[in-house]
Amino acid sequence: MKVVTNFVFLFLPLILSAQSFTHIRDLGIQPGVMKPGAFNAITDVPGVKVGHTTLIKADSIRTGVTAILPHGDNIFQQKVPAAVYAGNGFGKLSGTTQVQELGNIETPIVLTNTLAVGTAMNAVVEYTLQQKGNENVQSVNALVGETNDGYLNDIRGMHIKKEDVWDALKNAASGKVAEGNVGAGTGTVCYGFKGGIGTASRKLPVSLGAYTVGVLVQTNFGGVLQVDGVPVGKELKQFSFSNQLLNNVDGSCMIVVATDAPLDSRNLERLAKRAMLGLARTGGIASNGSGDYAIAFSTDPAVRVPYNSDTKLQQVPLLRNEDVTALFLAVIEATEEAIYNSLTAAESMTGKDGHKIEALPKDALLSLFKKYKRL
Repeated sequence: MKVVTNFVFLFLPLILSAQSFTHIRDLGIQPGVMKPGAFNAITDVPGVKVGHTTLIKADSIRTGVTAILPHGDNIFQQKVPAAVYAGNGFGKLSGTTQVQELGNIETPIVLTNTLAVGTAMNAVVEYTLQQKGNENVQSVNALVGETNDGYLNDIRGMHIKKEDVWDALKNAASGKVAEGNVGAGTGTVCYGFKGGIGTASRKLPVSLGAYTVGVLVQTNFGGVLQVDGVPVGKELKQFSFSNQLLNNVDGSCMIVVATDAPLDSRNLERLAKRAMLGLARTGGIASNGSGDYAIAFSTDPAVRVPYNSDTKLQQVPLLRNEDVTALFLAVIEATEEAIYNSLTAAESMTGKDGHKIEALPKDALLSLFKKYKRL
């Protein structure tokens, strides 16, 4: 992991004491009705790993990279079924057409800033080609998403390098995930407050299959913030069009959904669509200039797609349509809570041109929940 200026971020998914942060549940607010997993993170889905590279340098570099690995094996050789859904397509999500055509992904998913997508693609391709077993591979579909952090970050300086992407991939780990001003969320803004990386999960009861759904978000969008139904943005007078102008609206939200339920690309797309309902619960409006995407994949080893096979037929167990509904609710709730966590974990930040974005004020948030008799 890169060390920059006075900030040292080493193995961020594992060492959380270096960053002061609060989950929405730490405030006594418990969105939804389903229970979260042990870490309340995308890494509650077995095999999933997350890594960050965070760049905070001088007075204008506020950016980074976040990598999500569906499993710890060679992903190109053991592809996972996947789907992509665009809530609004004003964005640069590379690799989507092949995912839509073939129904699987063959590389880690990388999130970064808008102008670093090309660099990240090259880095993911090189990473994949260098893996053992891929010596003869001549085509790689790198899946890279972005949001535009140009308000706080000197995005035109194109400070993300291939080494930053490789660091995020190398340091990816299971367990707890660092959130807020880290990785691809370092310089983002959400609902006029400091956004960032957020994650959450839901664990279905045994009667519904005991499957896990985990979500990770990179929040950089606007609208009228609601937190578990409380009109926070309206009460704090911080919302889109609050000054009769188009303010705090455009941006993007990247949503990555993982599950260990045995799903094919068709039902994973249905899962990805429901992630947008979670975004809407928080008050997002998918504005004209917002790239709002959901990427969903299954980690169940039984549904992996081998690059090479001795048989022409692939026979896999798949969850019936009738049993997917519980996963729909799980992904809606996990997406909603991941967005809240990206806000409560984030800290105020000053960046390019002296721009300052304040963190969501937790005291005010709690006061509103008391006002609406929700605590």
